[in-house]
Amino acid sequence: MASQAVQERREARQRQNRYKYRDNKTAYWFLVPLVVLLGIFVIWPAIYAGFLSFQDWSFYKDPEFVGIRNYANVLKDPLFIATIGRGFLFVVMTVPPMLILAFLFASLVVAVSRRAASVLKVSIYIPTIISAVITSIIFVLIYNYSGGLLNAFLGIFGIDPIAWIGDPKWALLAVAVPAIWLGMGLTSLIMVAAMVDIPTEYYEAAAMEGANWGQKTAYITIPQMKNVMLYLLITGFVAAIQQFELPLVMTQGGPLDSTTLPNLFIFNHFRNDVNVGYSIAAALLLFVVLGTISALVFKFVNSERLVD
Repeated sequence: MASQAVQERREARQRQNRYKYRDNKTAYWFLVPLVVLLGIFVIWPAIYAGFLSFQDWSFYKDPEFVGIRNYANVLKDPLFIATIGRGFLFVVMTVPPMLILAFLFASLVVAVSRRAASVLKVSIYIPTIISAVITSIIFVLIYNYSGGLLNAFLGIFGIDPIAWIGDPKWALLAVAVPAIWLGMGLTSLIMVAAMVDIPTEYYEAAAMEGANWGQKTAYITIPQMKNVMLYLLITGFVAAIQQFELPLVMTQGGPLDSTTLPNLFIFNHFRNDVNVGYSIAAALLLFVVLGTISALVFKFVNSERLVD
């Protein structure tokens, strides 16, 4: 009897493994097209870009191996170092305000009636579907020195007109505002989805203990949204430091390079320099910076899965 039971367990395990391997084989076949596309459009271009970054190459001559000279030139370029620092400053100017505003807006959406919440969600998502180029043009008109809406509004309070995109002191802030406006929609909806997913029993128990909105937010909402906050922090950081369209259209990187962010710096060199290897080396160094910062954020921010 014991040997028969062992044999039955062995046969059941074999049947289970056969079905498991068959399911895995089907999954692998579904992944083949994705892997092929990933290899063609991501992996191979990345490998070839790495190869060209060690070359003195342009569209008019064959590549000539120069070792790490392109990387050395990029790292010695004070303009590149300045753009990286300016990129981090732009992140500070956009990501924290966007997360705070999106959190407050999401809290409002969750608190109001269903009909009002639907109106609010549609209204906040509208900027997301507007092109960054169109947004840039709109804000250029708003910032216009002589006839812009913002200076006209400030004039009501007796404030002199300000050259928002013509003064290095204000230009980066002027670009940061539409960046926040563009990112608010999707960020807010993600936060709304996270808040709705929090069990209402937590809030009911807190209310019975006399907790106010601030205490519920500090001890329930924010801890339960920890993973979502981490995701939005990483994606917001990457999107902000790679911002390209807004400074290109609004200021062309000026005045005095005060709005030249890393991607715009790379684009300008790619468009104007004969040596394309320099631009590729700069792009790969930016990739290293982004990857390193993202890894550090994941390392120092606890992202353990929540357990109900």
